[in-house]
Amino acid sequence: MRMHTLICAALGACVMAATPALAETKLKIFVSSQHQPDVWRKMLDAYEAQNPDVTVTIETGGNTSDAQAQYLNTVMSAKDPNLDVLMLDVIRPAQYAAAGWTMHFPDKDMSAYLPTYAEANTVNGETVALPAFADAMFLYYRKDLLDKYGITLPKTWEELAAAAKTVSDGEGAAAADLQGLSFQGKAIEGAVCTFLLPYWSQGKQLVSDGKLDFDKEAATRSLALWKSFVDEGIAKKNISEVATDDTRKEFQAGKVLFAVNWSYAWKHFQGPDSAVAGKVGVARLPALGGGEQSTCLGGWEFGVSAYSEHPEEAKRLAEYLSGPDVSKYMAVNGSLLPTYAGLYTDADVTAAAPWLADALPVVETARARPVTPRYNEVSEIIRTTVNSVLAGVKSPEDGAAEMESRLRRVLR
Repeated sequence: MRMHTLICAALGACVMAATPALAETKLKIFVSSQHQPDVWRKMLDAYEAQNPDVTVTIETGGNTSDAQAQYLNTVMSAKDPNLDVLMLDVIRPAQYAAAGWTMHFPDKDMSAYLPTYAEANTVNGETVALPAFADAMFLYYRKDLLDKYGITLPKTWEELAAAAKTVSDGEGAAAADLQGLSFQGKAIEGAVCTFLLPYWSQGKQLVSDGKLDFDKEAATRSLALWKSFVDEGIAKKNISEVATDDTRKEFQAGKVLFAVNWSYAWKHFQGPDSAVAGKVGVARLPALGGGEQSTCLGGWEFGVSAYSEHPEEAKRLAEYLSGPDVSKYMAVNGSLLPTYAGLYTDADVTAAAPWLADALPVVETARARPVTPRYNEVSEIIRTTVNSVLAGVKSPEDGAAEMESRLRRVLR
């Protein structure tokens, strides 16, 4: 028996040696470092098992959208073929397509995705990227404190301010460390959404058919709202220095009543080192006055580099990673929001992340930031203006006037 096994093994080795080796395709994908590359790795392992002639490596980088964009812009400008698939912030596909940095997906049927992601990845009727996972800005709130004071969930920013004052007065000395509201005031991408939330809720838009559609009075009211939170002590005095993860850390430490943040924060809030685990609710962001509640669309997309040496294989990988099976796996194992509406009520998904039942209405009604190849300039104008107003360097009126003037030079 032992001799028979050895002979078979030897023959097997001979057969294997006589069989031509499959030509191996090596692909590299860029995954943002804060979006759980270790979990994506498991899906890539499954893809390699299904496609033994393909190996995929991950390159990670950047803890913010801005840092990732700076790196990828450098790589793409150099026409570097080293990266095949790129994980892009939802604000980037139009820019990268216009620059000729990414390939199209001809005749790709986008109807299965959430409509807002089909739109975000379509430029001039062409699909330029595929959804990786969804996201939106949420209002996180302390359920325990709202329940304690019988406060209903605020639907307007004015109601939120009143709720913050009620809790602060009721808690007395215990509220000395408790901020009523935390949001992004630093000159980062999140500050663009800070401006747009109340601006949109007034029924306004910023860009229409690629041209500026700016309402200076609505912009002034938007900037004045955020500054009033600072002046009234609802937000901290140095909110102009607060970035996205600062808001997350402060809320997680139990030092914030209401927080504006993205979906990634939820998992942190429920962790073993969280002071608010089990006490957190999530809802749509409030409106200004009698306006419509609006939130900012987030999410990440897969683009295929125009300089890839394996374009068809890279496209197949992007389509696999954008498919419903991977979307479900990432929701269950990584708490990343699905890009397919049906998965928000999937039994496995809701068992792993019950809060997703409350997330769908927020994601479905989220609005995309201006889709324009010149988005980088638009973003810089808005974020720096918001930051200046919150720091007290400019008045809301002056900030709105300057914003309009600068935007007109970019979006004619």
